[in-house]
Amino acid sequence: MSPVPVTPAPGPSVLDAASLLCEVADELVVRSVRDTHVAVLDRVHGIGRAVTHGGPGVVERAHRGIAGGIYGGLSAGLRAASTGLDRVAATGVGPRLESRPEGRFLSAAVNGLIGDRLLRERPQMAIPLAVRRDGGDVEVDEAGLSAAFPDATGRLVVFLHGLCEDDSYWDRGRDEGRQTYPEALAATGWTPIVLRANTGLPLRENGVAMTALLQRLVEAWPVPVTRIALVGHSMGGLVIRAAGAVAADHPQPWTGLVSDVVTLGTPHLGAPVAKGVGHGSRGLGLLPETAAFGRILDWRSSGVHDLVAGLTDDVPPLPHARYHLVAATLSGSEGHPVGRFVGDLLVRPRSAYGRDARGRTLFPGADVLHVGRTDHWGLLNHPDVHGALATWLS
Repeated sequence: MSPVPVTPAPGPSVLDAASLLCEVADELVVRSVRDTHVAVLDRVHGIGRAVTHGGPGVVERAHRGIAGGIYGGLSAGLRAASTGLDRVAATGVGPRLESRPEGRFLSAAVNGLIGDRLLRERPQMAIPLAVRRDGGDVEVDEAGLSAAFPDATGRLVVFLHGLCEDDSYWDRGRDEGRQTYPEALAATGWTPIVLRANTGLPLRENGVAMTALLQRLVEAWPVPVTRIALVGHSMGGLVIRAAGAVAADHPQPWTGLVSDVVTLGTPHLGAPVAKGVGHGSRGLGLLPETAAFGRILDWRSSGVHDLVAGLTDDVPPLPHARYHLVAATLSGSEGHPVGRFVGDLLVRPRSAYGRDARGRTLFPGADVLHVGRTDHWGLLNHPDVHGALATWLS
């Protein structure tokens, strides 16, 4: 079988990544240590000045001067290195960051953490929303789709990954000989479409991009599309919901073809970890000695911020689609204290089902499935989910 044609764009280089590393080292490491050092210095010498009722002494002035020189030199060196690496990277030399799986893994993780900032300041490192095949982007036009999907059917099942993940996460278990969800559904007549997104962007911004991409895909698909199913892991389920809520000024919007929406461990009502990060950054900011560490937590992307609350009833489900909601717990029983309060490590069952503490639900009539004794990433390839998908998408 001939290789699937993909977009030849080279993407970011390893030098771009090295430049970003220098910038992060300056902003998060050197400056955080400097600010914490200065805050402690102010506290210690402030006590001495309060006792003596005097101004800064020789020791304090010397301490500040030496520390300022050291931190200033480190910061200047890192900034210079970052600028130099940027200039060399702009010439196009150096290996491509995404030429290997490890580079693609790093790119996905960094985009999840600071993807909104990358889009503003280092657009060459920001992941564009794209259809993926064999580790590359597929051109969403008639020629590109026909070449990439020679056995295209009219039933499309679209997969979207979660925060800091990429399209390769749907291959979980393949190296152990296990069949993946896309492979299993392809064997029953579905054509799997695997997307990759910059998960550091706001949910609604990714939703707009996704609805535009899927509209183009449906219009350029080699055969008439008759049915679409959407499968999202974690944040991917929220982006899918945001995409479905976008008002489309089109006579035949792609959303009208959606029959099923499956969410796997999606924090519809928010994730405790994201909430904890927000509370932690505010708490650390209360003291000068810890404020720098609070700023480190505040470096998190808009995508991570959006996980605090999820998407509530202002983003309603598609009225004609069936919803299937999957939750996992580390415990065997959903009612076990570990299951209720820890969930799958990142998402609790109630959030994954879209049910609040008062019993109200975002998805009336939806199917729900609990998968016990697994974690958040175990939902990417689990026998119970395989069986449910076969039933739901029959």
